[in-house]
Order: sequence, then C-alpha cells, then structure tokens
Amino acid sequence: MAALVALFLVITSSHAANSLTLTVRNDLPMQRQQLIEVDMDSVRAKLELKYDEAFVVLNTMEQQETYQVTYDGKLLIDAAVKPRGTTSFTIMRGTPEPMRSWVEGKLYPLRKDDIGWENDRGAYRVYGPALQKSGEKSYGIDVWTKNSKELDMSSRYYKDYEGNITGWANAENGQKNKKINLNTSFHLDHGDGLDCYAVGATLGCGAPALMVDGNLVLPYCYKTYKILDNGPLRFTVELTFNPTRIGNDENVVEHRIVSLDKGSNFNRMTVWYEGLSKPRDLAAGVVIHSADKESVVIGNNFVQYADPTDQPEKYGFQLYVAALFPNGAATQKLMYDRPSDGVEGHAIGIKRGLKNNERYSYFFGSAWSEYDVRSQAEWQIRINDYMSAFAHPLLIEIK
Repeated sequence: MAALVALFLVITSSHAANSLTLTVRNDLPMQRQQLIEVDMDSVRAKLELKYDEAFVVLNTMEQQETYQVTYDGKLLIDAAVKPRGTTSFTIMRGTPEPMRSWVEGKLYPLRKDDIGWENDRGAYRVYGPALQKSGEKSYGIDVWTKNSKELDMSSRYYKDYEGNITGWANAENGQKNKKINLNTSFHLDHGDGLDCYAVGATLGCGAPALMVDGNLVLPYCYKTYKILDNGPLRFTVELTFNPTRIGNDENVVEHRIVSLDKGSNFNRMTVWYEGLSKPRDLAAGVVIHSADKESVVIGNNFVQYADPTDQPEKYGFQLYVAALFPNGAATQKLMYDRPSDGVEGHAIGIKRGLKNNERYSYFFGSAWSEYDVRSQAEWQIRINDYMSAFAHPLLIEIK
C-alpha cells in the first residue's frame, strides 16, 4: 500500500541520541501493511548524522529492516500494524545489510522507449517518443499482470525481444515462427503473468486528460522522463509531455509524477499543466472495453472495472483496474456514441476547474484474478480498505 501517513515528531532532548524509537499506531479496527514516511532531516538532526552517514533500522526482534530515503527527503519503512495496535522500530548508526529490492523501473529503448515499472503485485508501462514517431496510437497506461513477487519485467522484455529476432529469422511462409513466439511473447503467460490489457487511443489504466466541451483530449506519449526513486521500496518517475492544443491554448505542457510502493496495488499520480489561460476540467480513469455493464462500478470517490482482457474469447481470467479520488472528483461513465475497436468509453473522475500549474493527486492500479485478488468483490474490498487507510493515517511518534 502506498504511504498514507501523518507524522508526529516528539523531541525529548536537545542532545544527540544514540538511537531513536519510532512508534507507529493504528487507530482502525483492521490490519495495516504499508510504507510509512518519516522526515529524514529530523532523523539526521536528532542522531547528528552526516548527510551520507550510514544507519540501520531494526524491528522489535532486532533484525534489520529494509528502508529507503526518497528523492524528496522521506525515510520509508514497511510497517505491519495490528488492528488498533502499535509497532516499533529503532533507528541508529550502523552499516545496513544488503537490502532486497521490491520495486524497479527503467527505460526500454529496445521496445520503442517504453518506461516500465513494477512491484510485487503488478507492472505498468507508458509509451515513449520512438513509439509516437512510428505513428502507433497508444496513449494511456498499460498493465502487465503478475503472480509473483519477483521483479521480472526486464526478463520479459528481453525474452520477447530475442523471440522477435529469432522468430522472424526462422520465419515460415512469411509468418513469424509460431513455436518461438509461443515461448517468448510477453503477451502470453509463461507462468508469472502477461500483458493482456488493451490500451490504444484510450486512458488505459489511470492516465489523466484535460477536457474540452465535455470530451477527453487524450495525451500522447511522454517527451522526457526522469527516474527520481528506484527502490528498494518505492519507484518514482517524472514525465513531461509534448506541448499540445487545449481549446484556444496552443502550447499546454502536461507534467506527471508517478510512484509505486512495495505491496501496493495502487500507484500515486500527481499531474499539473503549464500554459492554461483559464481553469479546465481534468479527467482520469480507466477504459471500458466491451463487457457486461455490471462489471463497471461507479462510486462516490472511485471507479473500478473488471476488464475482460484483450482476448476475452480465449482467456478465462479477468483483470481488475481502478482509479481512486480521495481528494475529490465527480465520477461517471463517459460512453462513446460510436464504439470502435472494442472500446465503449471510460469510467472517470473529474476534477473541476484545474488551474494553471495546480497539482492534483489521485491513485490508479490493478489486480489479476490469478493472483491475490480472485474476484471483483475482493477488488472492491481492496479499494475500500485503501480509501479507509487514506482517510485515517497511521500515527507516528519519534522519541
């Protein structure tokens, strides 16, 4: 779960301490497992740590815990807290043991400048300049399913890439070698997940778009990127898009910061725009493909959907997607008058009157019926718990 916490610092002395005790309290009657955030400057000041001085985080069994210091100065720790319970950690000088990474992301120039990222629950990608140059219409955020905690997105990309080369090298009757494709394509499940989500000229799972006269102005591919965090507990990337026309504004530039935490089904998206001469409505959500309309759920502060995959006639599983708006949005279905390519519309939340350079944050994410969320009913429970956690942050005290 993404870090959804409030921080309460209690400084008990003006002298340097040998160690700090960090206590995390859960006021909800449900189990919590999520990253907590602590201001790293406060920790350094209390322990009189130099900026690059090593330290360790210990649990109550005196085992070292994996931690991360983020680009914006937060210390991240993965905390499990019982219902209405507390959990404690100790922070002190020391040399940390090697830490396992639970998240990873990178640029894949071999696949037309995709940026792909993943954690132990799912994987995502956005499309880049090389794909836009090719003319292919892929706008939104893609989802790759996983049923493993291992970070395997890179191996999927490279296996698919090599399969394409060898498949065409061994082509039969002008067609790529089928046997090689069956064993290498990331569009097929080889035991750990696959890419079975159709994006195309849509929002995909969670992309934002400004609105003009009630219609989505879909983004294209990113122009530049900067990876800000890359594990072991959080991945963060900043994306900037090409200038585009929005109404009478000729050069509107979209900016995004996307982050994904260990253990979370949901990414955090922060989006803002430069070049708006007046406030515009901002929409975000998920594409609706041809399926039973009962598979679309519109809530007061979320939209969720049981996607039938890109080949519903062949696959027996579902892909669950959602966009969550704890900071407020007007949710609705936005259906197309003329559906095409299996796309009927979008389920969206709308932020009214977004101003120039105003930042807006929401969450988007996914789950797979062949992993830890077996049904759409379970997906709704996951959403409800996440929203409840956002509304009731874990309480942190440092002594």
